Amino acid sequence: MKIEQVLMTMPEAEKDYPFGPDAEVYKVRGKMFALRFRRHGQECLNLKCEPHEALILRDIFPAIQPGYHMNKKHWNTVVLDGSVPAGELKRLIELSWTLVVAGLPKRHRDALRLANL
Repeated sequence: MKIEQVLMTMPEAEKDYPFGPDAEVYKVRGKMFALRFRRHGQECLNLKCEPHEALILRDIFPAIQPGYHMNKKHWNTVVLDGSVPAGELKRLIELSWTLVVAGLPKRHRDALRLANL
């Protein structure tokens, strides 16, 4: 599974580099839902998550850790070492996108819903 492909298939996903060329930021309506970067030679992906689920995922998967340089209550860092199943990783990307969209103003949520019917 190509991570960038999954990230860019999310409705209205845009890639940006506000932190420089080594950190890919994926946004929906200007709000970040994923951050892809390298740390200690490993590819990583920061994703938003519900706080309770974030803790459970960290217990299940050693490759899922508190969000690096993020609010550790709401964000996880997934080390892309192949240990998290592709289906679970795709679900986590979709969840992150959904949580970010839920925090957008109502007019943006409604516009996204209409555009993706």
